[in-house]
Amino acid sequence: MTRDEALQLMHEHTQSPALRQHMLAVEAAMRAYAVKHGEDPEPWGTVGLLHDFDYEKFPNHEHSPTEGHPAWGVQLLRERGLAEPLCRAILGHATYSGVPRDSGLAKALFAVDELCGFLVACALVRPSRSFGDLEVSSVRKKLKDKAFARGVNRDEVRQGAEELGVPLDEHIAFVIRALRPVEGALGLGAPPAGAPVG
Repeated sequence: MTRDEALQLMHEHTQSPALRQHMLAVEAAMRAYAVKHGEDPEPWGTVGLLHDFDYEKFPNHEHSPTEGHPAWGVQLLRERGLAEPLCRAILGHATYSGVPRDSGLAKALFAVDELCGFLVACALVRPSRSFGDLEVSSVRKKLKDKAFARGVNRDEVRQGAEELGVPLDEHIAFVIRALRPVEGALGLGAPPAGAPVG
């Protein structure tokens, strides 16, 4: 599956701009980790781009391992010929799927998923609305504030770094750097000159 095909599939199933932007963020972080691990960034990016494409239609609040997100989406991806290791990584990012994260690809997806959402929330509240001046210390402080971005599972953020075998601060810094080049696509960064602020 090419990136264009993956992007088209994601857009076909996801209308929410925030959810689309989340998948673009995870794609960028996955590509960066692929390069770091000497892997091909294309399949890693595809996994990031498609990991939540079925979430809007099949959110699976019951946490069924076989119905709804991500099982529904993976079934479609298998029909489209997506390689099994990529499908397993997508299943594994949902702890309730019962699929072990037994590859670097799967561990990276789990590690960046919740963190990307949290980092976008951190950037959104900065005056710059940017990753450019976002510091690890600021992220760590906000992780301790349970009222901030309360939908983000802090335990999974920490567990993801542990599974990758990377100190949390190093993981946060790496993902911030990975997201800086794509912040415009995520609706972040400085507003155009002359645009109203606030």
